[in-house]
Amino acid sequence: MIRIIKMTSIVLIIVLFVIFMGMIVFFNFAPQIGATAEGHRLERMKNASNYKMGKFLNPLPTKMDMKSGKMINVMWEFFKNDSSREPAETIQVYTFDPEEFKNLPSDEVFWIWFGHSTLLIKIDGKTLLTDPVFSERASMFSFMGPKRFNYSTTMHPDLLPEIDAVLISHDHYDHLDYKTILQLKETGTHFYVPLSVGAHLEKWGIPPQKITELNWWESVKFKEIELVFTPSRHFSGRGLLNRFSTLWGSWVISGKDRKLFYGGDSGYYPGFKEIGEKYGPFDLTFLECGAYNENWSQIHMMPEETVQASIDLNGRYLMPIHWGKFNLALHPWKEPVQRAIDEAVKLDVSIVTPEIGEIMYLNETITTQHWWDTYN
Repeated sequence: MIRIIKMTSIVLIIVLFVIFMGMIVFFNFAPQIGATAEGHRLERMKNASNYKMGKFLNPLPTKMDMKSGKMINVMWEFFKNDSSREPAETIQVYTFDPEEFKNLPSDEVFWIWFGHSTLLIKIDGKTLLTDPVFSERASMFSFMGPKRFNYSTTMHPDLLPEIDAVLISHDHYDHLDYKTILQLKETGTHFYVPLSVGAHLEKWGIPPQKITELNWWESVKFKEIELVFTPSRHFSGRGLLNRFSTLWGSWVISGKDRKLFYGGDSGYYPGFKEIGEKYGPFDLTFLECGAYNENWSQIHMMPEETVQASIDLNGRYLMPIHWGKFNLALHPWKEPVQRAIDEAVKLDVSIVTPEIGEIMYLNETITTQHWWDTYN
């Protein structure tokens, strides 16, 4: 019996060792993990005021970690996989028509939401794409991790029109998708990204001259459009041990007559008001309202805070994003937008809720659609 116990222990140790070594190999060599900044890129990071002791810092102290007891409870809730967190039926999605989008007037603002945080925006005749994720999963793995909800049709990079610029807010898997970037690489488009994220793109074959990296408050002129990379309260990282290794943030998009704000991911904080004072008012704000929880409320807004953030930004219309595509938290899948609408009604905020894939036009007659009410 003692010999059997010893043999079992040895086998267990060997198995654990093999798993551990496999993880080390995977996180060091799997291309989708990305790369670590070095050389001139690293020197630029070291000279940034928001980079200290090998990591980027949030605009204000931000609580990230949970106590072990809470962590276990949260993991258990995720494991239970409540059916309300995903739609029971297939979501009907508009089929993208490249010719229709191409022929839209160049002197107006149009956009399409492909679910979560991926937006196709046409402003001053230029086409922008935000945080493109067209893979089936928002994960480092192709076989596990958050899976896209069932859509009647799925968008693919091959169907996109000519993209003038891609805007990335941060390097998490639900915002920076390896497979999608590889497909966009062939188009020759330009990428505007946070500091250090360029290291990932270069490893994936994007030419350095097609990458512009910005720190908070830095701006760049793109054609007639000004892009400003502004702060957010969040974090970054694609591996086990590289949290805060790349910067995160939001984007101000200023055209000739219209201003848009794309928020990426952020907890609520006074920075929204600062951005609004510096660059507002905004005709339209795209702000996250999903994947929230009281246990990580400082890095993801509650829907009510999303509405307040749009007010702080001096936004005319608010469009809630970061919902409707992946199961990333514990709330029911429809709850984010429902709570946001309820708060918007209370605070007299104009809110826009298009169907996935629908072409939207920034005008006086935008209305709130409750398309999700037809689904369980």
